[in-house]
Amino acid sequence: MPASDQPEQQHPLYASDRELVDSLLATQQPADGQLVDLGRLLMRYAGFPGALDLQDDLQKTLRLWGLSQAELNQRCRAIWAAGYRPGVEAQEQAVGSGFDTADQDSP
Repeated sequence: MPASDQPEQQHPLYASDRELVDSLLATQQPADGQLVDLGRLLMRYAGFPGALDLQDDLQKTLRLWGLSQAELNQRCRAIWAAGYRPGVEAQEQAVGSGFDTADQDSP
């Protein structure tokens, strides 16, 4: 049976990926995490026999950001090499012990 005769498949992560792709499409200046998200979604759906609307929007996002697939891959490799880890963002550290002395009785 030729590939064109096979029914389009539904990816199990389509719903959550659709939301993410919609947010990527709305982004004009992508941050590191967004570049990595685009790269991983392009890999996930490469050759997948379905989710054609999502695959088209991933390619559209590449064009909107002015990147080729090779440029995106290069930037993603640099981001990972610099120590990027998903969900781990640098947070400002509070100065001091964090002990609240306002609740203490004054001598």
